[in-house]
Amino acid sequence: MIELSISHPLKHFAFSADLQFEAKGAISIFGKSGCGKTTLLNFIAGKQKPKKGRIIVRKHTLLDTEKRINLPPHKRNIGYVFQEATLFPHYSVMGNLKYGMKQKKMGKIEAIADLLDISHLLNERVAHLSGGEKQRIAIGRALLREPQILLMDEPLAALDAVRKEEILQYLERIIDSTGIPILYVTHNAKEAHRLSTQFIHVVDGIAALKPIKELPIPAV
Repeated sequence: MIELSISHPLKHFAFSADLQFEAKGAISIFGKSGCGKTTLLNFIAGKQKPKKGRIIVRKHTLLDTEKRINLPPHKRNIGYVFQEATLFPHYSVMGNLKYGMKQKKMGKIEAIADLLDISHLLNERVAHLSGGEKQRIAIGRALLREPQILLMDEPLAALDAVRKEEILQYLERIIDSTGIPILYVTHNAKEAHRLSTQFIHVVDGIAALKPIKELPIPAV
């Protein structure tokens, strides 16, 4: 289970979440710009500390302000993928994948590289790769940290339609094969429906868990 009980004053509204859901599959996080979606991810990752709250992931307490527990980001065992692939341009693809790994096991690297179809790129410099390839490498690096949860903040926002479709297929593979729960921030209702059965709707800082059928897909 994942438990999120958070309250925190922000500039224009108070953020509030009281959520419990199974630690499996993908949960989309949907809402307008500035509503608090990324703030929620940052609380979970430990990049921001809420004034009051409790965050438990798979029985591991990451934050409990009443008990004065607040694990630093590097001890939370969380993978984070951003809009832009934050890679080291002077490293090879292999160097980027190895960065942050607890144990640099080639078998694990090869399995993730196969999953994401980047085996043929391992010796390439990332500066020469396409945006979709870079994002796959960023996802692979996050997975190789063996996280207990993967946070994704609009990972397709900077890609064109062809690359978005490509990455969506890989995300479906990850959901089906790794068992790592994903919290996936998006503005795209079609993406949310495709990847998840539930979504967290954030409206002016208030987060509520809902079945994906309640998220309408705009007519084209």
